Amino acid sequence: MTLLRNLLTRRAMLLIAVLVIGRSAALAQETPKVKFSTTAGDFVVELYPDKAPKTVENFLRYVKDKHYDGTIFHRVIENFMVQGGGYDTHYVEKKTRPSVVHEGREALGKGGSKNVVGTLAMARTADPNSASAQFFINVNDNAFLDPTLIPSGDPVPKFEYQGRVYENTPRANLLSAPQLFGYTVFGKVVSGMDVVQKMKSVPTGAGGPFPSDVPKTPILINSATLVK
Repeated sequence: MTLLRNLLTRRAMLLIAVLVIGRSAALAQETPKVKFSTTAGDFVVELYPDKAPKTVENFLRYVKDKHYDGTIFHRVIENFMVQGGGYDTHYVEKKTRPSVVHEGREALGKGGSKNVVGTLAMARTADPNSASAQFFINVNDNAFLDPTLIPSGDPVPKFEYQGRVYENTPRANLLSAPQLFGYTVFGKVVSGMDVVQKMKSVPTGAGGPFPSDVPKTPILINSATLVK
């Protein structure tokens, strides 16, 4: 009886291991990747649908609609980031769909990445929920762009921000404070980071409606395609 019990236990453990490995492999296969072919070279980004599902879905729709093809990287700051996905070579802004809801805090709360070198994040205006098609790649560790997680409680007993301590603050006040939203990271460069590093160092100046930070030699996205 003991031998039979041990045999059944080993078989059960083997079955669990097979299921876990199989699930891990399936999840790895489901992680979408997008290849950007640019005039500066090619790079590939891996996306995080498990961390920022609405953001990734929104981005992939623009990829599938060929929105990024023929757009430029219109804002390049060497020790900060490279931004693109919104303007064509004549600096005409392309039409976009309605904005996507901000998922920065949710992504970070699920173990998502912060705004470190090589990560992909959504660009937006001062309105946290204004992101549409434009994105940027961090070429520096930009902690000041990270979403701020709000401690539990209502009111929140103690909250520290930029060296100042707030006590017994209504939770809604913190959740709605624009400066605490940060920027949603939803992917990272997994191949061709050398291309991005080359892009960040190009000479820049005025271009179109922008007074500065525009590459003097346009960096064009020839195509953005889903990697099969």
